[in-house]
Amino acid sequence: MDHSNCPVKLTASIIGGKWKPTLLFHLEGRTRRFCELQRLIPGLTKKMLTQHLRELERDGIVHRKVYAEVPPRVEYSLTRHGESLKPILKLMSAWGNRHRARYGMPAAHTQKAEAPSNPVEPIVASATLNPHLPRLAAASPEIRDSKVLL
Repeated sequence: MDHSNCPVKLTASIIGGKWKPTLLFHLEGRTRRFCELQRLIPGLTKKMLTQHLRELERDGIVHRKVYAEVPPRVEYSLTRHGESLKPILKLMSAWGNRHRARYGMPAAHTQKAEAPSNPVEPIVASATLNPHLPRLAAASPEIRDSKVLL
């Protein structure tokens, strides 16, 4: 089967990845400035935010408006084409909420622990691991029963 023409693959290549869905979620129905997006998405570096916004702009999903002011002001919003992703984003959000409720996954990781004293020591989420979810870190009982925060 030829996967190069798969529309799902095309869609995932445009809006998929670690940060793009979250960016689109925060731009849905709102215009936001660069620093505002940076504050809303902890862990997203300035470099990656810039890269993803440029890619989304290139793909016609995000509109970038630059104001001739000092200091410069730049705002980002979804284009009409980007707004057409709303039903997909809403479905993804609903599915994520159902998945979280079904498997007891935490809403968000808000706290990080200090690094373990032994750098080889495994680190797994503090939430109770659900045996129905695949976990790479849960290969052995010692790792699976560990309660170290990420």
